[in-house]
Amino acid sequence: MATNTKSHIRFDWAVKKILRSKANYGILEGFLSELFHEDIKIKSLLSEEGNKENETDKSNRVDILIENSKGEIIIVEIQNTREIDYLYRILYGTSKVITEYMKEGMPYSLVKKVITISIVYFNFGQGKDYLYKGETRFEGINEHDIFELSDEQKAIFDKKTVSDIFPFHYLIRVNQFDDVAKNSIDEWIYFFKNSEIPDNFIAKGIAEAREKLKTISMSPEQKSEYQYYLEILSSNASIAQTINFQSEYKAKIEIVINMIKKGFDTDLIKEMTKIPKEIIEKYRNNPDYKELV
Repeated sequence: MATNTKSHIRFDWAVKKILRSKANYGILEGFLSELFHEDIKIKSLLSEEGNKENETDKSNRVDILIENSKGEIIIVEIQNTREIDYLYRILYGTSKVITEYMKEGMPYSLVKKVITISIVYFNFGQGKDYLYKGETRFEGINEHDIFELSDEQKAIFDKKTVSDIFPFHYLIRVNQFDDVAKNSIDEWIYFFKNSEIPDNFIAKGIAEAREKLKTISMSPEQKSEYQYYLEILSSNASIAQTINFQSEYKAKIEIVINMIKKGFDTDLIKEMTKIPKEIIEKYRNNPDYKELV
């Protein structure tokens, strides 16, 4: 694979600082078109009160709210910091947008279609894939058929299926991607993971991203701000790693305590837990083990 030796701006920072300009809509439209397998046009970027202007704000959150030419609302959220309840946050954000764009007294048929795209840089849940799509379907308990819209509903609502009414959710697990771009959306995910765009990538919008998101094209002010953003990401990653280490260590110590109570010898405990002998003996010689956890 031929690669471009020029480094590019991280997509999450670009979304927040560069891609909000109408002149750069083509980059976002390209990504969305490849993800949805249809030609997407951005009508406007909507204001979002929850969007944080300071990179140190809660969860390092980066959101962009889009209305496309079909009147659908698209939430693009990029998440760097691990949250075990992240799926609940997707649910909350979807519900919030639906209600915010539904005026009192409007018929329910005017509820906006919401599509969420979560570009996530940490592991959550379980699954082998790096790209998931979730939609709502109703299956018969007895007949196992799929509940469908009537011809009248299709005509009135301009929808083909029941799932077209309910929100769609896309999960992009960036760290799960194996760096092998097998199709056009993979080219975008490669960029999300590596901040590089190989010369032979041809996905829609990728050529524009290749040119406009080069780090060498940044102003001195942008470079300084971008460097600070990268430092914040590194700091957050170090904090998360420390928390994980402390949690794992505490769990091992609890195993040590339980094995001591059950009469296992120090050498076996060391072999099983990889905790040094002197630490194990410290707990063995202290009758109130829990105070040292």
